[in-house]
Amino acid sequence: MSAMTATAVEPFELRRDDGDLAAGAGALGRWLKRVPLETVLTKANRVAIRKGAAGTRAFGTMNPKPVDWYCFDAADNEVTDWYPQGLTCSSDAGLARNAFVVSWYFKPQSAPERGIRLSFLDPATLRYRHVLLVVADTAGGISPINIHAGGVAWYGDLLYVADTERGMRVFDTRQIFEVNGDGTTTIGRRGGVYTAFGYRYVMPQTGAWSRTGEARFSFAAVDRSTTPGTLVSGEYVETRQEAGRVARWAFDQDGSLRADDAGVARAVDAYLLPEPKIQGALSCNGTWYLSQGAGSTRNGALLVAGETVARRPYPSGPEDLTCVRDRNTLWSVTEFAGRRAVFGVPL
Repeated sequence: MSAMTATAVEPFELRRDDGDLAAGAGALGRWLKRVPLETVLTKANRVAIRKGAAGTRAFGTMNPKPVDWYCFDAADNEVTDWYPQGLTCSSDAGLARNAFVVSWYFKPQSAPERGIRLSFLDPATLRYRHVLLVVADTAGGISPINIHAGGVAWYGDLLYVADTERGMRVFDTRQIFEVNGDGTTTIGRRGGVYTAFGYRYVMPQTGAWSRTGEARFSFAAVDRSTTPGTLVSGEYVETRQEAGRVARWAFDQDGSLRADDAGVARAVDAYLLPEPKIQGALSCNGTWYLSQGAGSTRNGALLVAGETVARRPYPSGPEDLTCVRDRNTLWSVTEFAGRRAVFGVPL
């Protein structure tokens, strides 16, 4: 008997809700230059630190330590109005090119809302760059997206960003635009000049999957061991009195969710989580991996759920999960200021 108890799939239903999003992205293309993802990576303007001290601080009493890790630069490590949450990688996408993607949400201290961003990290060069996620309207205007972005999953060309109360927002890695203005405190278009809080690149939302039931979307991952591949979504709960759940949704070949003629996607299966405070979940070859937080002062845990639940050492503040398949490693990101790292452990 599995440690993951099957539960009803009916609450896990998503309806395609693209609206004018694709048209907005198209309008943006009439004003700004579209750039390939490779340009974002090769022109990355920040330098990560391999096996840096911030990771060591996050690992605390963890033994053994991760097999590898990458830390953000000093400014991103210490900043207190941006928090890393989601993590995915090119192995999820099915690409040969090695890259990590981290989602961050803005937690304003004094500045106005700036939304969410993605960091694209090339571990070979240790370079990374932030890209601001935006909604573009049909007139070519852009605005930030105020959500938690607790998870991100990459499949083919598409990135799925978890929107806790709504479902999944979709972004296309083929739709990245270079901003032509330098303003650091404004966003939008004035005349033909765009600003985006100082970010050089923006990625407009191109699609959405909106929930029809009460399911929540706290984190996300990709399972490539299923046929077809599946998107994993899950719910964060605080206490054992609540029932957190995970579900899996089949992908189509184009990277979208498999849906019926009415545009409704239904989960192929769903399970109850064995413990609360789960910040990320990934399934692979029939085993579930769950990252469990324990606050900012204690080490979290990695729960491995097969026939039973095994508890492995983990850092403080572990979040979303992803898998680098050719290295047989499981990766996560830690969120707390001064102790931020993208780190990997053996599966």
